[in-house]
Amino acid sequence: METPFYDLLIRNGRLLGESQLMNIGIVGGQISTIAPHLPHQATETIDVQGKFVSAPFVESHVHLDSAHTAGEPRWNESGTLFEGIQIWGDRKQNLTREDVKDRALKTLRQQASQGVLWVRSHVDISEPGLNALKALLEVREAVKSWMTLQIVAFPQDGIYSRPENERLLEQALEMGADVVGGIPHYELTREDGVKSVERVFELAQKYDCLIDFHCDEIDDDQSRFLEVVSACAIRTGLGEKVTASHTTAFGSYNNAYAYKLMGFLDRSQINFIANPLINITLQGRTDTYPKRRGVTRVKELWQRGLNVSLGHDCIQDPWYSLGTGNMLEVANMAVHICQMTGRSEINACYDMVTKNGAKTLNCSASYGVEVGKPANLIVLDAESPYETICKRATVVYVVAQGKLLATTTAPQVRWLG
Repeated sequence: METPFYDLLIRNGRLLGESQLMNIGIVGGQISTIAPHLPHQATETIDVQGKFVSAPFVESHVHLDSAHTAGEPRWNESGTLFEGIQIWGDRKQNLTREDVKDRALKTLRQQASQGVLWVRSHVDISEPGLNALKALLEVREAVKSWMTLQIVAFPQDGIYSRPENERLLEQALEMGADVVGGIPHYELTREDGVKSVERVFELAQKYDCLIDFHCDEIDDDQSRFLEVVSACAIRTGLGEKVTASHTTAFGSYNNAYAYKLMGFLDRSQINFIANPLINITLQGRTDTYPKRRGVTRVKELWQRGLNVSLGHDCIQDPWYSLGTGNMLEVANMAVHICQMTGRSEINACYDMVTKNGAKTLNCSASYGVEVGKPANLIVLDAESPYETICKRATVVYVVAQGKLLATTTAPQVRWLG
């Protein structure tokens, strides 16, 4: 009996940039070979018959601690950000570690089955017991054989809105959170907001961690904390380790100010995350007509070469009662509301849920379908990023760390007419 060359062999896959179908040999959890012709000896072989093979989807921004709590204790009838915060303030009084773990694991399995193998989740640390954080730290350990989970210590109520929140934020980092977060536009005053940004940078340097702000998530064109984040990134040199999430007010800035700010952003080289599903849902609620789209300047940031990725933000929670964890829904929405319908622009939206997200999470070194990298990949019922987004293609195979994790059969239409 011949000794297998590979643990897993993916045959006849369509890879970006390749003119012919390729085979991918996997050994010991790593991609060992990519070539048009490979020996067939393998412990397991999957012939994907010309389907598109891609690096996995990256969920850049989600809140696992609140996922699957829509309607608890009541529905968000106004549909606003601030009613959502009030409802969550009531719901989080009853959080238990098991409650959060069960919902987070349910969400991560749902996402992984749809090709998501990297997730950055914010967790509210504004409650004294830190139960949600403790739960997600346990979940991070439980899923590490098939999912990379990054945890952001996020002060939902602001760092300086309550005396204990600053202490809780640092405690969360001491306990092992990967990223330090902030929400400057929700602090009690602008001065507190600036102070909170500066404090987050201090903590990031102290604990050698990444930064991700909920920044200017409001329609107010005078909410300008992005310039503060950019300035701190320039002064500290942390640039690529810094992310500004949402920045929806950027869409309301006058063009003279926005143009000046773009120059500072070029210098800072920070990352941006837009959440199209939730941004277009929550923002513009106080507008009559015309109503704003409520999303940051995704297209313009991309055109300038800045790194932009996309996230769900919410999955069936007080802010957004819908959502399935499918990143193609997010990318498809971005194509529409950011008016990125050119072929290169659609491809860019695919990048925003794949390799751009990996850059945001600072994990590009271990990400990608390349020889020598960990064998994490997905196979889609499509032939290109364009077709993938256009038809929201089914992820038919998910390979995590060299092992087949999930399979889904693409829908088949039986025409009877």
